[in-house]
Amino acid sequence: MTDFLSGLIIRAQSGFFTVETGAGAVVCGLRGRLKRGPRDGDLVAVGDRVRITRLADGSGVIEEIEERTRSIVRLDPRPQGIYQQILLANCDQAVFVFACAHPNPKLRMLDRFLVIAEKQKIPSIIVANKIDLADDPKNIFGLYETIGYRVIYTSAETGAGVDELRAALANKLSALAGPSGAGKSSLLNALQPGLGLAVNEISEAMGKGKHTTVSRQLHPLAEGGYVADTPGWKSLALWDTEPEEMDAYFPELAPLAAACQFSDCSHTHEPGCAVLAALKEGKIHAERYDSYLRLRAGQE
Repeated sequence: MTDFLSGLIIRAQSGFFTVETGAGAVVCGLRGRLKRGPRDGDLVAVGDRVRITRLADGSGVIEEIEERTRSIVRLDPRPQGIYQQILLANCDQAVFVFACAHPNPKLRMLDRFLVIAEKQKIPSIIVANKIDLADDPKNIFGLYETIGYRVIYTSAETGAGVDELRAALANKLSALAGPSGAGKSSLLNALQPGLGLAVNEISEAMGKGKHTTVSRQLHPLAEGGYVADTPGWKSLALWDTEPEEMDAYFPELAPLAAACQFSDCSHTHEPGCAVLAALKEGKIHAERYDSYLRLRAGQE
């Protein structure tokens, strides 16, 4: 009887997958029978939990892939149709790092990231970095706390908030994202020496190479858990999202939409619109409402 090892895929490159089994890492290929038949997306990805058999030479073969709880998906148009590329499987949370200044934060970009995470049912944490460069960071990011998002205020320069972030990442599989210049690498190095450099090397390789040839990788944390740099959130399409469902991905709008007079309310002009009433009364933020309108219209 074959003995299977269970493990987590921590690296993928050129059709080979490094699986951390708890008894050591094993580089594996995919069992041929798993590749048979048509498919519209990646069979296996970093973050997947799998069962493998170990071969005599120390390598392995992936025999089974456990069902994913959630995943970050990018659509890859191909001649035969749309292919779903899995950037990261089974992530516990998305961590969006934005600077308070230098560069100034693009909150509409953050809103887009949050909507994508809501769409794919991924809990989000916002990291407001470089707080030492802002008079009052809560004037910038505090509105997200009122909506219900967790915001961690950090500075790699002073060490502020680093312990809180470290605790938030412990024993989780976290997807990291954020615009260039936000200080993500410096912040990761403050969390764990060398971590920012390791993540940045993978990120730079992904920026230069094709998605099918460069590696994707989970980086282990000393306190337990993993982080994965997931560049490309800006280019992630809000695929199969109809304009009329956009309000569902704004936590402050979703409960109001149920109280609108019309079930197909666009929240732009209709009478009896609970969202417009809340906007007029200052109960929702004008900036977030503007983001809703732009994303509903398919704009950046």
